[in-house]
Amino acid sequence: MVDCNGEGVIFIEADADVTLDQFGDSLQPPFPCLEELLYDVPGSGGIIDCPLLLIQVTRLKCGGFIIAYRLNHVMSDGPSAFIQFMAAMAEIACGASKPSIPPVWCRELLRARDPPRITCTHHEYEQMPNAMETLIPLDNMIDRSFFFGLNELAAIRHLVPYHLRQSSTFEILTACLWRCRTIAMQFDPNDEVRMMFPVNISARLNPKLPLGSNSTQDIEAIEILYK
Repeated sequence: MVDCNGEGVIFIEADADVTLDQFGDSLQPPFPCLEELLYDVPGSGGIIDCPLLLIQVTRLKCGGFIIAYRLNHVMSDGPSAFIQFMAAMAEIACGASKPSIPPVWCRELLRARDPPRITCTHHEYEQMPNAMETLIPLDNMIDRSFFFGLNELAAIRHLVPYHLRQSSTFEILTACLWRCRTIAMQFDPNDEVRMMFPVNISARLNPKLPLGSNSTQDIEAIEILYK
């Protein structure tokens, strides 16, 4: 339920006495000065009882600007917010009177069957017996970005058993990251641990969603169980 109180979204204007060049040649997560570029307004970071959108525009002294925003993931997802919404903002900023792709609601297309019918086992809802014991405090984490190009992927693929070298790039990279993380976190060999990743299934829906629809519920959590 959305309380349409007419207050709009949270919008912050800011000025920074720096140029874009001073952020460095490679802009990648963790982004420098993120706390200053997206102010953490009290009460804006939750899932319920919080604003739908928080936008901060920071002007740089070189004439450029940085747009940062926080969205409510219950109401929108990456494709709808980062692609459709930002593209619409850019079109209007360039003089368009309306977006070229109008937003569409059509949530009725995503309603469950009546009566609901369970077609597979949903392991993601099973309680992990040792979940709390293996959680790592966020204050003990270090953010780093790693980019895997063709050469890096070829080197990893060369290390796997021969009969597995035809696996997809996703499978090869996931297996590598999973192995490294398992070693780093020193799990007990008998622990059951899980890896989850989102998959966009909108292309498989029948009937198809109309162009411009919000696709939050198109994202299905796919889970691989390792033991």
